[in-house]
Amino acid sequence: MSSANVLFADSEAPIAFLDAKKYFEQLPSIKEKLYAHYLSRASFFGTRAILRSISKESETIYDLILAIYSQLGSPSTNDEYVVALKGKGVSEEDVTKYLEYSSAFISNLGNYKSFGDKKFIPALSIEKFDSLIKAIDDAKISDLYKQVREDIFNVDGALLLGWPEGGHISNYYPDSKVTITKRDVEIINEALASRGIMPENTRITKTAEGDFTVLVASANTSNSTSIYPQEPIEVSKDGAKLRITIKFGDHSKEFKEIVANLKEALKYVANDTQQKLISKYIEAFETGSMNAHKESQIEWVKDLNPLVESNIGFIETYREPSGVRGEWEGMVAMVNQEQTAKFGRLVAAAESLIPYLPWDRLYEKDKFTPPDFTSLEVLSFATSGLPAGINIPNYDDVRLNYGFKNVSLGNVMLANPKNPRKEEVITFISHDLGVKFKKYRDEAFEVQVGLHELLGHGTGKLLQETAPGIFNFDKESHPEVKTWYSPTETWGSLFGSVAGSFEECRAELVALYLILKHPKEVLPIFDIKTDEEQKDIVLIATVLMCRAGLIALEFWDPSSKKWGQAHMQGRFGIFQTLLESGACTIVEGEDKDFNDLQLTFDESKFDQAGDKLGEFLHNLQMFKCSADFKNGEAYYLGKTDVNEYFAKFRDAVIRKKLPRKQIIQANTFYNGNEVEVKEYQESEAGLIQSYAERLV
Repeated sequence: MSSANVLFADSEAPIAFLDAKKYFEQLPSIKEKLYAHYLSRASFFGTRAILRSISKESETIYDLILAIYSQLGSPSTNDEYVVALKGKGVSEEDVTKYLEYSSAFISNLGNYKSFGDKKFIPALSIEKFDSLIKAIDDAKISDLYKQVREDIFNVDGALLLGWPEGGHISNYYPDSKVTITKRDVEIINEALASRGIMPENTRITKTAEGDFTVLVASANTSNSTSIYPQEPIEVSKDGAKLRITIKFGDHSKEFKEIVANLKEALKYVANDTQQKLISKYIEAFETGSMNAHKESQIEWVKDLNPLVESNIGFIETYREPSGVRGEWEGMVAMVNQEQTAKFGRLVAAAESLIPYLPWDRLYEKDKFTPPDFTSLEVLSFATSGLPAGINIPNYDDVRLNYGFKNVSLGNVMLANPKNPRKEEVITFISHDLGVKFKKYRDEAFEVQVGLHELLGHGTGKLLQETAPGIFNFDKESHPEVKTWYSPTETWGSLFGSVAGSFEECRAELVALYLILKHPKEVLPIFDIKTDEEQKDIVLIATVLMCRAGLIALEFWDPSSKKWGQAHMQGRFGIFQTLLESGACTIVEGEDKDFNDLQLTFDESKFDQAGDKLGEFLHNLQMFKCSADFKNGEAYYLGKTDVNEYFAKFRDAVIRKKLPRKQIIQANTFYNGNEVEVKEYQESEAGLIQSYAERLV
């Protein structure tokens, strides 16, 4: 395989510590601190569920990294690793490359990038990795390495997460004896949905042709719910006959720990709503009932302005090929009251901003229910990749009937190394524009995230036949509507693998459309009030999107024509639209390899660009709300298609790509009197140590 297709672990990646200690210590009493502590423990015990959803080797590689850490005497700095291994004959350069691979692995919780879904391998050769393992000279470590040695370095197999029949890999379908197909999974998804079974916490094993086992994540190893059938499900469709057996206890050992820690957290809830919330979490993770988890999210929406915020479960469905199975995540955070006040102003203005969005009233909620929009400082976030903001729950009916919450993660957005290893270079724009970019990007990004989460994910009405012959819209008055959701269909189940990217693109469009077309109404909410400041923020918000769209080419695989990251596919589509408007131009430069490629901007065309974005946004909204999957998928894939013109820039993008930031989180420990927060050095060793001390 060409070395150009091999992704090595990042070298000299920026590593930042997530500063949360001062906010934790501001909690008023030991009660809130214990609540946060046990929720954090519960969250991180899902780590192995994340690893097991990525690749068959990920969990063993994780165990190998932690075993090496322990065997070397629990080093807390890179220098301690160097000293320990140089004494065993391993060079400093090889130790550094080992640490960079281990840090990248733990940062992504797997050997596939959480942002891009592409496999990465050590920059250390297999022979030198062999020598490092041999030098450590430990039987357990040698055995672990032997189990995964070939898988760590293999670049001749599947290098992307995706459908196995397409030559990709997904451990959402583990231990399958026969290749599982897209059609198999679609039939199973439909069979589960028709019986009211939610798939987010499941994986599927194909034991033989036509024979499948659905694995349900739960502490219990037998069915203790009234939802799942006791006997196998027999399905016949389009000539295919499937037998589906439900098996409980996927991740049982870890889920018992999750439940135990939640039961401790239950002792320290602040109110009856939190009591119901945690109780429903316990039921969901003990029994495997996603219906109980949905009920937990109803209580979560009702728990307004808590001192300690949390959300736990199989939340986002980006990484499973069919787009319906979730990846475990658990967030615990404290409120930043000052920043929350700013977002409160945005919520208050939301109803006045919605009419500016470019779609008919038919496609909007009958009544906008103002959500809780909070700026949080993250204490713990068990995930394969930290987001800067979230808008949940993802259950459409909960959002419609009870509402949702917007959460901005302030210390994630602002996390930067205290002692950077090198000066940051802003690629693909001029030096002068780069200076302005560095000055205003945090403010521009804050505006983008706020609008994306609140008015992007928070708007829109799914037109549905809620029961036979009963609709949630006036069907007779809208003969132009030819398609709608059936009583058992959801946005995710109908749009499947394209749903995540489609929705992220729609939310990004909402934000940038409002910034370009209505800056005077939007930007003062964020304390951006003067004409000059507003002009700069509009420019940098546009630059942010265009750079992201160009850089997105890294996440497009030319051999399979597959996008590996939902957000980046959407951003590329928006980038193309901005190019079409003339607001942005690609200047190819003199170098035949495009190493001097730059983006230039024409601010006189920004209003015109807003109109183009509005047309794009209107169409996505119409297709989504009216359940027009056939036309919606074709339109979206067309807008995000990478043609030969753009494909030729991909190698230059990859050559100039900057390492993705890695973030270290604190741990909490209860000594019987007080909850202590332990922080770690901003280094590869510090990141490894932080996970080793979680004992998960």
